[in-house]
Amino acid sequence: MASELDVRQPAVSGRFYPAAPGALRAEVVQFLGGEATGGGKRRFGLVAPHAGYVYSGPVAGKVFADTVVPRRVVVLAPNHTGRGARAAIWARGAFAIPGDQVPVDEELCARLIEANVGFVADKEAHRAEHALEVELPFLRARNPDAIVTPVILGGLDGAECVALGRALAEVIGALGEDVLVVASSDMSHYLPDDVTRKIDQRAIRPMLACDPEGLFDVVEREEISMCGILPATTMLACARSRGAARGTLVAYATSGDAFGDLDRVVGYAGIVVD
Repeated sequence: MASELDVRQPAVSGRFYPAAPGALRAEVVQFLGGEATGGGKRRFGLVAPHAGYVYSGPVAGKVFADTVVPRRVVVLAPNHTGRGARAAIWARGAFAIPGDQVPVDEELCARLIEANVGFVADKEAHRAEHALEVELPFLRARNPDAIVTPVILGGLDGAECVALGRALAEVIGALGEDVLVVASSDMSHYLPDDVTRKIDQRAIRPMLACDPEGLFDVVEREEISMCGILPATTMLACARSRGAARGTLVAYATSGDAFGDLDRVVGYAGIVVD
């Protein structure tokens, strides 16, 4: 049993998603298409959005419904708070969500830290970060036995992300067990809807080509406000090292689809990589 200090408490429960366990479960299952388990295909990785469920839940639900969630899942999320280490792992205990605790994959966390490639044990980056937390109800709905390796990434360049992804692939390969790597990311922020859709296509193309360097380059060069560029680049490098050849866009939407305000929207893409 994890000690109280090792249980990461929810930061955005009741704001980004329902605080009541029953309401959360019902909403997630609805986004998954009415059934939590069954269906989907095995993937090396995926990109899922992390906004409030009223905005990004439909896209997240479709990408998770399209994917088999194994017992072991690595979630890579961006650092919105600026706190903590650059590749911060919550290395033991559990993540609390309403009505559940998601166990940390302490073995995989330890192996990543012991690999001495940049992953470090650090709780500070996780304390107020929403981008990882919001993926967990979907993962546990798809597989109630899922355990998580929680990683927050910030302050890295493209080469460092690729190196982390390759190292992650090597550690996963040594496990001899199926592992899904989730990159938590929204797309362009606060532009008109039509502009957002065009710009986001420029970042989606290299993800569909499983090209981490190409993704990082276009986002940096064209100043695309994709907040999860570091997780997505790292996930793609990991997937490519594990043999992935292509990505598929499962769903795309903007926040304008939720309420019709098209002046300043955020883009959301659901991508699987296999």
